[in-house]
Amino acid sequence: MATRQQWIDGARPRTLPAAFSPVAIGTAISVYETFLDGSLKPGMSFNPLLPILALVVALALQIGVNYANDYSDGIRGTDEERVGPVRLVGQGLAEPDEVKRAAFIAFGIAAVAGLLLTVLSQYWVLLPAGVLSILAAWFYTGGKRPYGYSGFGELFVFVFFGLVAVIGTSASQTHHVTSLSIVGGVASGAFATALLVVNNLRDIPGDTLAGKKTLAVRLGDSRTRELYRICILVAYFMPVAMFLLPSGPRYAYVALFTLMYARRPLMQIQKDTHGPELITVLVDTGRAQLMFSMILTIAITASAWTPAVPS
Repeated sequence: MATRQQWIDGARPRTLPAAFSPVAIGTAISVYETFLDGSLKPGMSFNPLLPILALVVALALQIGVNYANDYSDGIRGTDEERVGPVRLVGQGLAEPDEVKRAAFIAFGIAAVAGLLLTVLSQYWVLLPAGVLSILAAWFYTGGKRPYGYSGFGELFVFVFFGLVAVIGTSASQTHHVTSLSIVGGVASGAFATALLVVNNLRDIPGDTLAGKKTLAVRLGDSRTRELYRICILVAYFMPVAMFLLPSGPRYAYVALFTLMYARRPLMQIQKDTHGPELITVLVDTGRAQLMFSMILTIAITASAWTPAVPS
């Protein structure tokens, strides 16, 4: 029987910045687009409960997909040759049905919070987006033909932990999909994708043996490392793109100063690290994403109290 700590480790808390970051950025964007010089724009409103619910949805989805992956990979035997965090099913620490139940509980929490978010915001587009998010989370490694085994996992992460999370959080307040929210979604999605790229780079040997054709397996070691670098560069270009948008947040570029946190994982990727050494890259990438999103959130929010960049 798994201990409490093993259940916590099985939820893979190091991946949670991928859930927190888009909600923080989306909230900042909604503040920027709702307020003008510190005051609400005419005809606009801001409900502080909505970003809290959006965060519950994102965290529950992240934990749910982690448990779902543990369950699906465990019953297929694809975790047997892996290096990395604890696998509850693969290591025989918990019964498969227990892990599956934990995944469904997390998805249930996400569904309830998402329904409340939709009802309170009256932005009904969030409802089908939430359903698609849960289905995509389960079928990532679940079902007869999991798309994560075919190289589409990175696309799922970019779309749902980037675009959908940021745009959904922002639009729950503004009821509009804006250029700024799309750019913010790309930034968050690129960082979240970088996390998955590192994870799959580490697992190339085991996934190859298990017949799991992730994007990393298909690209090979060197091109996967290049993909990681591209993801980081794309993420850090987005604050510049925000600054250059018509009426964009003038302090968005401040997030570029967090490049110092991305420097070490970029250097480690360049050094051709393998196996357990890549766990450090994963941790450092999560830290860089967290710092990037926090500073970008503060910068965008502060911009709401100052004049915008001229068109």
